[in-house]
Amino acid sequence: MKPDEPLLRVRELHAHYGKSHVLRGVSLDLRAKEVVALIGRNGSGRSTTLKAIMGLLPPSSGAVELQGKSVAGSRPYEISRAGIAYVPEERDVFANLTVDENLRMGEQPGTGQSYAWTFDQMFAYFPRLKERRNTLAGSLSGGEQQMLTICRSLLGNPKIMLIDEPTEGLAPKIVAAVADCIRDIHQKGVSVILVEQKLAIALKVSTRVLVMGQGRIVYEGTPRDVADNDQLLADWLAV
Repeated sequence: MKPDEPLLRVRELHAHYGKSHVLRGVSLDLRAKEVVALIGRNGSGRSTTLKAIMGLLPPSSGAVELQGKSVAGSRPYEISRAGIAYVPEERDVFANLTVDENLRMGEQPGTGQSYAWTFDQMFAYFPRLKERRNTLAGSLSGGEQQMLTICRSLLGNPKIMLIDEPTEGLAPKIVAAVADCIRDIHQKGVSVILVEQKLAIALKVSTRVLVMGQGRIVYEGTPRDVADNDQLLADWLAV
C-alpha cells in the first residue's frame, strides 16, 4: 500500500435485500488513524454499508479494498482475519460462555500493525467486565454485553473496527465509557467507521463525518462543518 492510499477504499457499492435496492453506489475512504462517523436517518443504509464491507451482506456490485487488496465477496471470517473487526448493534455474544471465554474466542495474532491488545487493557476500559469475567455472557446487562463485544473485537488486533450503534439503549455513564474507549483506540492507531444515532457522540469522537441518505453518501465534512450546517441537519438528519 502506498503511503497516500486509504486503508479502506469502497467504490460504487450496491447491495440488495431481496428486491429492495438498499445501497445505491456508496463510495468512501478510510485512512489510517481516522474515525469516520456514518450518520443519517434510520433506513438510510448506514448499517447495511458496514454489513456489505464485512461480507455479511454480499454486495451486488462495487469494490471493497483493504490496503489495496480486494475483499469484496470474501467471507466474513476471511475479512476478519485480514484485519477488519465488526461490532454489531445486536451485541452477538456467546451466551453460554463466560465473559473470559468470550474474550478468548476473539483473540488472534496481530496483522502487522504496531499495537497489540491485552486483557488488562480491556479491563481498564471496562472494569465491570473484570468483576463479571466468570459470569455467563447471556446473563449480562445490555451495557455489559456491549462492552464485551467491543473488547472481544479488539483482542483480534484489527486494523479497522466497524462499530454499529454502540450506545443504543445504554445508560449515560456507559455511553461515556464507550465514547472514551473509541477515542482511545483511535489514538492507539485503530481506524474506525462508526454508525451512531446520537449526533453529539458521533461529532465528539469522529475526525470526519459522512452523511447518508437514500442509500448514498450525500455529504462529507468535519464534525464542525456538520454541527454548523443547519440546512444539512434539517434535510438529512431531522426526524
